[in-house]
Amino acid sequence: MKPEVRMTPMWTRWLFGATALAAATLGAQTETAAPANSSILSADLEADVRFLAGDGMRGRLTNTPGNQQAAEFIASRFARLGLSGTGRAGTHFQTFDLTTTQLGDINALEMGGEPNAELTLGSAFYPDPTSVSGTAAGEVVFAGFGITEEPIGHDDYRSADLEGKVALILNHEPEEFDPDSVFEGEVLSEASRTVRKVLAAQHGGATAVLIAPDLHNHVGRTGLSRPMRNVWPGDRPGQRPRYQLASWVNAVRIPVMHISGDLATLIVERAGYSLHALGSLAEQPGGIEAFAIPGPPVTMTASVTRRTVTTRNVLGLIHGSDPQRREEWILLTAHFDHEGADGSRIFNGADDNASGVAGLIEIAEAYQLAEQEGFRPQRSILFAAWNAEEQGLLGAWAYTQAPLHPLEQTVAVLNMDMIGRNEEIPEAGGPRFRGLEPQTAEVNQNAVNLLGYSRSPELRGAVERANGLTGLRLQFRYDDSASNLLRRSDQWPFLYRGVPAIFVHTGLHPDYHTERDRPESLNYEKMARIVRMVHQVSWNLSQTSDRPAVVRR
Repeated sequence: MKPEVRMTPMWTRWLFGATALAAATLGAQTETAAPANSSILSADLEADVRFLAGDGMRGRLTNTPGNQQAAEFIASRFARLGLSGTGRAGTHFQTFDLTTTQLGDINALEMGGEPNAELTLGSAFYPDPTSVSGTAAGEVVFAGFGITEEPIGHDDYRSADLEGKVALILNHEPEEFDPDSVFEGEVLSEASRTVRKVLAAQHGGATAVLIAPDLHNHVGRTGLSRPMRNVWPGDRPGQRPRYQLASWVNAVRIPVMHISGDLATLIVERAGYSLHALGSLAEQPGGIEAFAIPGPPVTMTASVTRRTVTTRNVLGLIHGSDPQRREEWILLTAHFDHEGADGSRIFNGADDNASGVAGLIEIAEAYQLAEQEGFRPQRSILFAAWNAEEQGLLGAWAYTQAPLHPLEQTVAVLNMDMIGRNEEIPEAGGPRFRGLEPQTAEVNQNAVNLLGYSRSPELRGAVERANGLTGLRLQFRYDDSASNLLRRSDQWPFLYRGVPAIFVHTGLHPDYHTERDRPESLNYEKMARIVRMVHQVSWNLSQTSDRPAVVRR
């Protein structure tokens, strides 16, 4: 571990004496570096990465000793750097609950009150991990995609009589492959999240939910949307737990089943309907008028076991110096969890994302050094190391559900995730690189990707101006990519809630999510320049009275 203060008084006077305050408005040019910006050094970043991504951390998988050790390390660094604790008793932890679910012994589905031998678990149906245990029965009501999304005027449950009925809904969302979709273009939106659909049906009085494949957008899918082994992997050796936010899952009080295309076709064809035609009908703008599917009732029994664990984000706060603007917060964020270990294979997660956490710590130290020379941010700065990102951005989602400060008072989020490599997309790279054009590491030596730019052009401009001091090649190309990168890191929950946010990311590479993502593979000089740029952006934002606006989509 490195010493906390590395500069001698003689050259701190040189460094700070030449430093002026940052631009007064977002539109002004930044001509001088932020106080202590040059204190961010590649050697210090490397030291933290080597500790966080060392074999002893065993890949920092959520709810493992290595993950907890990483959280303690980050909290201790925040404390030694003078960041205020924001948790109970002044700690640097924000706790939240996760739920993991196991498949029970008795799961069954019947049509018309008679057992159906062909309706077997795993081929015709299986319970969703959000499901509760229990038996439910009722007549079937078709409710399109089961989406209620007020901002775009879509409601598949309007005027529906769901009381005591089983809601039959389609997986995914309308216009799934339409780049001009009112949802999110070619990527699935939050409106398609299963738990949201289930809660909407539950709110309408449904006794259970059946989720079927959308044969209109996925022609010929006669089986299940996802194989059961991908959802319920069982107790295979090396199998990692899968978590969901407990606050989401605990809100569900009804059984939920996925059914195959063949079974859904059987249910609707008995009433004279075609599942493909129903999928086409569900595409209509604004949603459909849900209607009953005549026929015998469906009875389902779901058996699942839920287990709740408590885990932690790590947070540290620098209070702003301005009496008014200190109530406006800037968030600097990075996730610290990774993929754990599989026997002798350790997924160290150096780039993903010890790199971002090391950057977070270095920026915190730069602010501490600046304060020692009398330079403080006018707005408050919250440093957040998120947990459970690899499980679905769960730490960041948990924060947006219970923020320490109103999200309306959050000026911007600057998220660092994988900032230590050169983007390298191989030919025929497989599903990990879906939607990304092949490219070599050599062409990206000085490049960094910025995502979230389309949601806040003003925040993009702030990054571009700060980069005048670092000279990186900023690439703005993935906000609407089929890769869905914009929604795959912790800035997304904030963007979804209307908070301006930028995702700083050097790109995917063949070592991504493999045991080869080790500390020796990072480019620490490039990483230092990226961290200096992020620090510069945060300082500039902290000193201005303006706020970047969000473009609603």
